Amino acid sequence: MMRESTEFVFLFLMSVILQIETATEVCSVSLADKGKVIAVKETSEEKSHASTLSVLIEEVLRNAEKKNLMPHAIAVSMGPGSFTGLRIGVSIAKGLCYGYGIPLISVSTLEAMSIGFQEKYVDKKNTMPNQVLYAPMIDARRMEVYMALFTPGNRKFKNIVAQIVEPHTFNEVLSGYKIYFFGSGAEKLKGTITNKNAFFVDDFLHSSVYMTSIAYAKYKAEDFVDLAYFEPFYLKDFIATASKNTIFSAPKKS
Repeated sequence: MMRESTEFVFLFLMSVILQIETATEVCSVSLADKGKVIAVKETSEEKSHASTLSVLIEEVLRNAEKKNLMPHAIAVSMGPGSFTGLRIGVSIAKGLCYGYGIPLISVSTLEAMSIGFQEKYVDKKNTMPNQVLYAPMIDARRMEVYMALFTPGNRKFKNIVAQIVEPHTFNEVLSGYKIYFFGSGAEKLKGTITNKNAFFVDDFLHSSVYMTSIAYAKYKAEDFVDLAYFEPFYLKDFIATASKNTIFSAPKKS
């Protein structure tokens, strides 16, 4: 029992996590220690992930070395999102894990986006009404988006789907909830969804910083992925495009 307790304390103290986000239009790298961000480098330059990710990682690690810090785990945004971006981010994250001999943590991109939105825009001093939902969205193609719905406090209301957007897509949920749409996919909805309960936030950009609370919780729980078999969550490889009429209906009352 004493040994298990000692190991837990050691794991808690050794908790520097390098965080990599490449699933969205932002290429972002940050370093967090005990759940607190201590360094971040990022760019939103279009299609720059392949050329800049290694540079950003090198800059963050160089600053960490000056503070005698080295990563004890790597956290990577697992998707859904850009196929190319995910492939680049996961490949480099795996390489770093093999090189340092440290574990890999996967973080849901949409869940991290929801956390980031609430951290940036929601006033925690005020009690949020129960009839509010947050809809992080990542552009897919044509009128399709990758998305999910989250409640205040980041509980999942609807699972991740690849959703084709039409004027009536969210009508049933919007009849009982205000929904805040944000992310690169939300732009597609602005001229299509005109419900009074639909709100669009244009200036949200994702960041590896928003992975911090999830990554730290998984680190403490030793919730790591298998380096040999882990693949990004491309979504379309596993889930067919969602039905236009059924995915975002309100939960049935019992």
